[in-house]
Amino acid sequence: MRVVVALGGNAISRRGEQMTIDNQRRNLREACSVLARVAQEHQLVITHGNGPQVGQLALHNKDGYPLDVLGAETQGLIGYMIEMEMRAVMAPGQMLTTVLTLAEVDPDDPAFGDPTKFVGPVYREDQARAMAAQYGWQFRLDGDDHRRVVPSPMPRRVVQIDSVRRLLDAGHIVVSTGGGGIPVVQVPEGGYRGVEAVVDKDASSSVMASSIEADVYVMATDADAVYLDWGLPTQRAITEIDVEELDAMTFPAGSMGPKVSAACRFVRASGHPAVIGRLDQLQAILDGTAGTRVLPHA
Repeated sequence: MRVVVALGGNAISRRGEQMTIDNQRRNLREACSVLARVAQEHQLVITHGNGPQVGQLALHNKDGYPLDVLGAETQGLIGYMIEMEMRAVMAPGQMLTTVLTLAEVDPDDPAFGDPTKFVGPVYREDQARAMAAQYGWQFRLDGDDHRRVVPSPMPRRVVQIDSVRRLLDAGHIVVSTGGGGIPVVQVPEGGYRGVEAVVDKDASSSVMASSIEADVYVMATDADAVYLDWGLPTQRAITEIDVEELDAMTFPAGSMGPKVSAACRFVRASGHPAVIGRLDQLQAILDGTAGTRVLPHA
């Protein structure tokens, strides 16, 4: 099969853990040991988030680099670490390429006026207020903690899609669409310019997965499934669901909501299933025995 796996932020930098290079490498080593087994049987594209990393860079950004430049920095950083860990566990003769990826967005997307994408670490309320006053940043609650939010426009297309296709056809494992892709808009005189945003990696991965005609799109997170009535005594996991039924449900914008939207978008565009589940259950997910499987409308 042609498989796209979107790594959640927890696969790189776990909540409550110091964001050191050693910690990130250790986490990715665990992730890549799972991914390498899949790559022995299937064509594989790996995508990844960058929320913690781009927020950390912004925090120490003394020269005022815009978010698109910081996004490019994190794509290189995380792509390099994934390459190094994958190359340590790949089968002999396998090839791997990381593609610097642009995501085209609409300059008039309403998301620019309503920031919702969490980036960076969590803060206490007094810390968030101080940073909002100092930097002009906006904050929202992420669980019980305060976290910076930035615009997250919907991706129209992945600019390097032809490169991804050709690399897959040539037998490469591909790392692509890191951090949702570097956000750019087309300009009248030709070409692109970067914009101040962070594109949701699940949304961009969905666009990319349907564009390369993937057989399945997997969003690997720290939850084993999508749950109804989360946190209540009646909570229950969804194992398999029709895309129309799932799309009619409401999930929090700061957690499962974007993943559900991305799953529905891929299933409608491709006619193939999307699955949300735990990375360490990836083989079971591909076998159809784990995660929440979103199916085309019957």
